[in-house]
Amino acid sequence: MSLPVFKAESSVSHLRTGEQYVLTGPEARHAATVQRLGPGEMLDVVDGDGHRLTCGVVSAQKDQVVLTVESLETTEHRAPEITLVQALAKGDRDLQAVESCTELGVDHVIAWQADRSVARFRAERKDKQLEKWRNTITTAAKQSRRSLWPVLGAPVDTRALVRLVQDSPQTQWLILHEQAQRTLTSVLRGSDQEGGISPGGQVGIVVGPEGGISEAELDQLTAAGARPVLLGPEVLRSSTAGAAAVVLINAFTGRWA
Repeated sequence: MSLPVFKAESSVSHLRTGEQYVLTGPEARHAATVQRLGPGEMLDVVDGDGHRLTCGVVSAQKDQVVLTVESLETTEHRAPEITLVQALAKGDRDLQAVESCTELGVDHVIAWQADRSVARFRAERKDKQLEKWRNTITTAAKQSRRSLWPVLGAPVDTRALVRLVQDSPQTQWLILHEQAQRTLTSVLRGSDQEGGISPGGQVGIVVGPEGGISEAELDQLTAAGARPVLLGPEVLRSSTAGAAAVVLINAFTGRWA
């Protein structure tokens, strides 16, 4: 059975076997009062930067859990690194997408306020909305037992997204679009005339809102260097399209090898 995973408040890379680590705050309360972990039981502590401690519990109180480090493991980024640009969508479908893609291993997440996004980032609620995205990533990363967590970037509108694509030519940007002429599978196989995805590079997935990506947005992003790709004959929701693309990229590029 897998050990429960808790988030460290800062990097744990400096710790060594036999040293002690003290879990505090909400994570300590969860370990002591919800999980009811006690002396002699084991758990994992991750810092989100790729470091994992496997620890034994020395003592447990609701405000702190004292641990002894049994082992330290480091996880590196897998290639290619994946960035998810997820359009805001109604009914928390954007959060569903972020949750699934975090569990599937994406490295970066960016919220996009697309032209047709019904949900909007409003100035007075922006910080609260971003905190919901951050909490979704945290929960999904712990659920999937990740040591290396996705980085949540600053939200963008279409103009900022176009600049991002222009300014990152090392990233192969793919726009999921139901009318695209080339399929994502053909790009991944390298049978597409523009070439496949470099295993050691980076790939960005752009997912539109429920109403789809507007023609103007598609033209701007394509002109900036992104490529429209088709997932398959079915039209997926904004909440599932990104996850389907990540699964294909993981399988075809060896990230799941």
